[in-house]
Amino acid sequence: MRLIFSRALIAIVVAGLLSACVTTPFEESPVSGNPAVIALADTARSDIAEYRYAQAAASLERALRIEPRNARLWHELARVRLGQEDYPQAENLAKRSNSYAMNDGALRHANWKLIAECRRELGDLVGAEAALQKSKK
Repeated sequence: MRLIFSRALIAIVVAGLLSACVTTPFEESPVSGNPAVIALADTARSDIAEYRYAQAAASLERALRIEPRNARLWHELARVRLGQEDYPQAENLAKRSNSYAMNDGALRHANWKLIAECRRELGDLVGAEAALQKSKK
């Protein structure tokens, strides 16, 4: 019983951190001009809000098959993997997002913050600090 409660509490805290820490101005505009991608991203965000990470990941992966170079979709998928506590995968996805982000400073900032969170969760405090420093550039 304690283990179930602890996991539920951790999931709630992580979800709160995701919504508080990673929300940035880039999320205020549509993720794409493609209506199918927008619908899939909206579905994923609803699933994330309800802690349905597997369904959110499936929607985002479908959207990425349509727009594989969409940096914002890669970021959203990284957020899902963070919520699933798959920190190495979340970090890799955020790095991929940065590779497509070009001049989107707000997105790059959010990605570096997410990378810092992953590294912190993995016990790499030096790497987390380095990622935070990159988020400030």
